[in-house]
Amino acid sequence: MLKLAVTCFSFVALLYVGACGYLYANQRSLLYYPTPAATDPMPGVERIGLRSDGETLQILRVGPAQGSALIYFGGNAQDVSRLIPLFLKAFPDRPVYLVNYRGYGGSSGNPSEAALLYDAVTVFDFVGKRHPDVAVIGQSLGSGVAVFLATVRKIARLVLITPYDSIETVAKNSFPQFPVSLLLKDKFMSAARADHVHSPTLILLAEHDEVIPRASSEALIISFRRLQPVVEVLQGTTHNSACANEACLKRLADFLRG
Repeated sequence: MLKLAVTCFSFVALLYVGACGYLYANQRSLLYYPTPAATDPMPGVERIGLRSDGETLQILRVGPAQGSALIYFGGNAQDVSRLIPLFLKAFPDRPVYLVNYRGYGGSSGNPSEAALLYDAVTVFDFVGKRHPDVAVIGQSLGSGVAVFLATVRKIARLVLITPYDSIETVAKNSFPQFPVSLLLKDKFMSAARADHVHSPTLILLAEHDEVIPRASSEALIISFRRLQPVVEVLQGTTHNSACANEACLKRLADFLRG
């Protein structure tokens, strides 16, 4: 009986270690879902190939070439080219730069936290040379990129849509039975950085967010001790529909106008 118990325990332990190994080896394929290149962006959209650390990022500029600019960092499976009509409608007088992460939308390379943060600075510096001031929107995964950027560059205004305190927290919620802290490579520790943000900040939460636990968003919010953000809940929305309505777009435009 003891031998059988030891054998069963060893088998279960082996399965557990194997599952941990699988998650560690494949974690970035579970976090990043690259999108294909937009074959035919709308007329009037400028496609910019921006070099960053040996890779080429595909940036889509929407709207006028001059004036106060806006940079958008999207979600982990978001095709930013599909947002072109929304941004044209919401910000007709503002240049908007939609960022394709490495591996997304025709950008070269592979996504990782280090890569995305490095590229965010490259994009901001490029846009900052063209425009008098730059605001930033980060949605879902992109909220972690935006928070980091706001700690190393002077951002006019910051908007975080369906944000988290860290990807580590979100992953622990999805995989509570695994030692996520030990396995996870890309943690995007936004809460640890929030107190170093000096920009006026708007945080928009989805009422029925099925991806980011509300506790994770609230942990981020209370981490802004230096400058309290404006926080609003978008009624009747889910994670992916959070800002796909007129009311949200109007709120964004009003906030960015100051």
